[in-house]
Amino acid sequence: MNYSQLNPGQSASVNGKHYEWHLSDGSQWLHIDNDHVIETHYCQPGAKGMTINTATLGQVYIDFDQMTSQNGANGVKRLTFLPQDQIEDIGWYFRDENLWCEYGSQSTNTGVSSVSSRDLEQQYALNSQRRFSFTVGPTAYYLDFSVMVQTNCVTGVYRNVRRRPKFASIVSSAGGPVSVSALPTNTSSHLPADGHIWEYMGDEGEWKEYQIYENGSLDSAAIERHYQQNPLIKLHFRIRKFSYTLDLSEMYQVNDNIGTVRTVRRTSVNGSHQSSSAGTLPRWQFQDVDGAWKDYGRGRSTCSLSSMDIENQYQQNPTGTIKFSTRHFSYELNFSAMTQRNLSTNTTRSVQRLSQ
Repeated sequence: MNYSQLNPGQSASVNGKHYEWHLSDGSQWLHIDNDHVIETHYCQPGAKGMTINTATLGQVYIDFDQMTSQNGANGVKRLTFLPQDQIEDIGWYFRDENLWCEYGSQSTNTGVSSVSSRDLEQQYALNSQRRFSFTVGPTAYYLDFSVMVQTNCVTGVYRNVRRRPKFASIVSSAGGPVSVSALPTNTSSHLPADGHIWEYMGDEGEWKEYQIYENGSLDSAAIERHYQQNPLIKLHFRIRKFSYTLDLSEMYQVNDNIGTVRTVRRTSVNGSHQSSSAGTLPRWQFQDVDGAWKDYGRGRSTCSLSSMDIENQYQQNPTGTIKFSTRHFSYELNFSAMTQRNLSTNTTRSVQRLSQ
């Protein structure tokens, strides 16, 4: 990623975004180009941070919770630019075991919360340093905004809390939704609808074409028709219990319920591709006993995770470890050492992360 020496809001006004990410070089704040990549990660409640490549500072890890860089030498900030009658739709999440659950969400199994994300955001806006009390069923809790921790008043058990904007979601100050686009529309011409397919990156690191699964979903032909009418539109569709947003201008798909982001591409019959500026997600591989590098994937010996799963965990904590299993063994993958260890035999294999 590169920097631009623009006045705050200049890039946002040009690109139709309501946000900008800036990084300090020690003497001035510089806008980060292609900051929609950072934004998509930041809006996922499970993302602790991410690493970006810069032209002058090399690799910089951004800690989303502390809004600092890893080495502490470079400040990080996110600016927003909205009319007075509009605000960001903010989600509040608590960590339940290994999942980040939104307050008031029907998907949680801990009972009915007396507060929602909107309630917490209103209290936070009044005083970002206070403690706020609420209940879930018969159990009382308090949330300390200053340290972003929720505590059970009876047991003393605490859980971490995160406050993140919902991707490209703006509401009016009265609470109603506002339609927004990542980029302004234009009238440029495009290739005819014939001979193009739309694909998304699946869990196994393979491209899969959009298909009709049920009423409310979209197939490749339908997406192409929308693209011909407006190549910068955002499409909304459902598959079973999940709803999705497909951004044709930035070429990615977001699961609106859990925040998972997938790369999207448009392929012509001659084999050329149009995909997002961020490119496809990195591939994770291990070095097998024969010395060959092989991709992680759920289809391989019934592995419990895919390359995308590993990348998501890596973005949350690039120095941590994760555990997974195959049909016969359990393993630990160490991101710092870039090794995979068999927990039964203690056999260690090298691991690599390939940018695509």
